[in-house]
Amino acid sequence: MSENRWKLGLGAELLDNGRAHFKVWAPKAGKVALRLFSPGSERSIDLAAGEDGYFTTEVEKVSAGDSYLYLLDGHTERPDPVSRFQPQGVHGPSMIVDPRQFPWQDQGWQGIPLETYVIYELHVGVFSHDGTFTAAIPHLDYLKDLGVTAVEIMPVAQFPGNRNWGYDGVYPFAPQNSYGGPEGLRELVDACHGKGLAVILDVVYNHFGPEGNYLNDYGYYFTDRYRTPWGDAINFDGPHSDQVREYFIANALYWIHEYHFDALRLDAIDRIYDLGATHFLRALADEVHRHGQQLGRRIYLIAESDLNDVRLINPPEIGGYGVDAQWNDNLHHALHALLTGEKEGYYQDFGRFDHLVKAFTEGYVYSGQYSRYRSKRHGNSAKDRPPLQFVAFSQNHDQVGNRLHGDRLAAKLPLQKLLLAAGTVLLSPYLPLLFMGEEYGEKAPFNYFVSYGDNFLIEAVRKGRKEEFAAFAWAEEALDPQDPDTFMQSKLDLESRQTGEHALIYACHKKLLALRREIPALGCIDRKDMTINAFDEKRVLALTRRAGNNSTLCVWNFSESAQEVVVELANGHWPNLFDSSAAEWGGKGETAHARLTVTEGRVRIPIGAWSFAVYVSDK
Repeated sequence: MSENRWKLGLGAELLDNGRAHFKVWAPKAGKVALRLFSPGSERSIDLAAGEDGYFTTEVEKVSAGDSYLYLLDGHTERPDPVSRFQPQGVHGPSMIVDPRQFPWQDQGWQGIPLETYVIYELHVGVFSHDGTFTAAIPHLDYLKDLGVTAVEIMPVAQFPGNRNWGYDGVYPFAPQNSYGGPEGLRELVDACHGKGLAVILDVVYNHFGPEGNYLNDYGYYFTDRYRTPWGDAINFDGPHSDQVREYFIANALYWIHEYHFDALRLDAIDRIYDLGATHFLRALADEVHRHGQQLGRRIYLIAESDLNDVRLINPPEIGGYGVDAQWNDNLHHALHALLTGEKEGYYQDFGRFDHLVKAFTEGYVYSGQYSRYRSKRHGNSAKDRPPLQFVAFSQNHDQVGNRLHGDRLAAKLPLQKLLLAAGTVLLSPYLPLLFMGEEYGEKAPFNYFVSYGDNFLIEAVRKGRKEEFAAFAWAEEALDPQDPDTFMQSKLDLESRQTGEHALIYACHKKLLALRREIPALGCIDRKDMTINAFDEKRVLALTRRAGNNSTLCVWNFSESAQEVVVELANGHWPNLFDSSAAEWGGKGETAHARLTVTEGRVRIPIGAWSFAVYVSDK
């Protein structure tokens, strides 16, 4: 199947000679009519009922830019559930889009290997001054120069209003109108590929937003067998679920074919409920990978999950779902608790040094142990999965934005701890992720913001946020998510990276990413080529990695005082490549040796408080 021949098969698709094919799943409707709006004319066409609740028609004299609605049972007008564009927002008509018209310049692009991913998560609305897809393009050179290899875009499916994190989307196929719609998104993806950057799209397959959600008028998209924190669960395993599963799999393929995305980040898969024989995630992974092979492109699925269930990333041959990688919240929680001392909410399960050690050793910290936060045993073991299947981070949109004040680490931690966080993530054996602005210590918050048009929903969100914060014992009032200023406070100031402490933090990130890129043993290394030494009482972690003839040693000190540890190493000289306690990085002066000389297979290594050092074998 070539990309040019791929057809979505749902929604409105332009054919040759000014014709268009319309197909909608509406098993709850007895009849469906199309109301088509062209310049200077309006038509009504009945759709033919087919099998499994689908209605179809083929219409002549249709052009890109024409608008339409579906009329259900002669009285209910609704936009298309497979709308490719909602220029007038979630309540307006759908617009016909011709994906064949875009002049792609990325011919020959095949993607990049997963193990080379250095991910930069951004929110389109606050990343640039204008907050659009095309306004992000001038900053791609900056990301490339930093060392980023993959840009991750938070959800862009049409949501109500102009301000939203994106997880309230109600039209999964329609790029947000206030961001620039389909044309702008294609321009951004094409520009990324032109710079050699892969692009990841965050997609939400576990719920729909409340405002503008008209799917219940059409079909059995939802189920009352399960509940999510955000509303009705998606029907992935009940009656009529075949068509629902097809809808979401078609969405994933749509982003890959029509927008050339290289990977999809699957939001909160622990809220995708499916007790069927073949889990939806397994079916999704099979189809995505099959289409990637047919296109000759590297296409990946990266999931968010707090289940600590290795089935998610296990290959199908051993009963897994075949998802390529997952975010590792456990590593984040272990690192965050050590750096901040926080013990509220889910951080009560973390805070010991050995938690971080296990995150480095196995991926999951909780692999069947009792969790106080959950009041039950949690997780299974992922020790046999390769490191490239885990995404490591010290911050992301959730871990910042779901705090009372949306405060970043840079707003409360001293410089040396910020550098230590960077060194832990960027020098880990996992796929590193940076949250926009983290690379220079952005101090502006990343608040939670919405722009609903329904007063009932606005009050419900305010109440829900207050209840969510109760577990963390945050007594203060959160900012009003509906207030436009809450959104404006979250805008980045990318130029601040050029001055003061920001410039130093930025230089550190850039240097570490250069080391990771240039030194093979600092990338994603198989566990068999890693040796981890943990000094629990001193809270020092030493990691030796080997790649061919290249060997490196990274040492992290998570204690309040300088330490000295003895590490077994191959004989020879090991020059120091980085010491975060050095004066050039704002430290009190070099603590680590400029060079280690190993003669008896072991060496003493001094390491400064809250600092890290990197060595490489001269062999």
